[in-house]
Amino acid sequence: MNVSKTKQRIDAHQHFWLYNPAEHAWLTNEMAVLKRDFKPEDLKPLLDGLDFDGCIAVQVRQNLEETRWLLELAGGDDFVRGVVGWVDLRSAEVKAQLEQFSGNKKLVGVRHIVQGEPDDHFMLREDFCRGIASLAEFDLAYDVLIYPRQLPAAIGLARTFPDQRFVLDHLAKPAIGEGTREPWEAGLRELAKSPNLFCKLSGMVTETRWNQWQPDDFRPYLDVVFEAFGPERLMIGSDWPVCTLSATYETAMGIVIDYIGQFGPWEREGILGGNCSRFYGLETDSK
Repeated sequence: MNVSKTKQRIDAHQHFWLYNPAEHAWLTNEMAVLKRDFKPEDLKPLLDGLDFDGCIAVQVRQNLEETRWLLELAGGDDFVRGVVGWVDLRSAEVKAQLEQFSGNKKLVGVRHIVQGEPDDHFMLREDFCRGIASLAEFDLAYDVLIYPRQLPAAIGLARTFPDQRFVLDHLAKPAIGEGTREPWEAGLRELAKSPNLFCKLSGMVTETRWNQWQPDDFRPYLDVVFEAFGPERLMIGSDWPVCTLSATYETAMGIVIDYIGQFGPWEREGILGGNCSRFYGLETDSK
């Protein structure tokens, strides 16, 4: 794996948490390895090992308390370059919630765990769209976390708000373990037609048979994503610590690092950090 230095390498997607059984009920018994605390001091050596400069911390709990906590962590550790937090986008008070954080430049985006919503068209609901419309005033991006069946709603959302910055998490979770690509591929290609939407090259190892995959399993899916988005709208992300269910941090990141060896230095620089910095509006002078 070639880990030669580029400008500002950023892991665009990872998580921190203080484990609480009640608040992390999504962690099943087969995910026991994740039932502990994961803090910045746990991630920093992993970033250093691959010569990465920083990361984006992404929410896992849908409450304002976690958003505040992540921003506190980011304030104490410069390598946490940005936070994708949570506010209740469905609430009539969403602007007041956003105003609580408006003075903190480390808040770069918002996410809702849409993949867990039973309504596949949740993102097109009037109350949710009202919340999305409020993000522009605060110059915030929105992370799209969905399953393939929810791609039609994501397509509608991106087209409804052409000036809003969106980024798709985890390639929309294709069925890599089954080796199937449809209807994911058709939906993803259609979604990628919206120029305001980027995609994170993350979360792939947990969409396979854990610890039983081969590197070539991911190539057909990466081929589709690169053809659809082009290297200028793609960014590497680890999904740490969730990735450790099926791979080490280095191995999970290595899938993308090895794949992009076929591209030139400009494309590699973008995927390894430049596109993330540009998309989230990170302060490049942070060290």
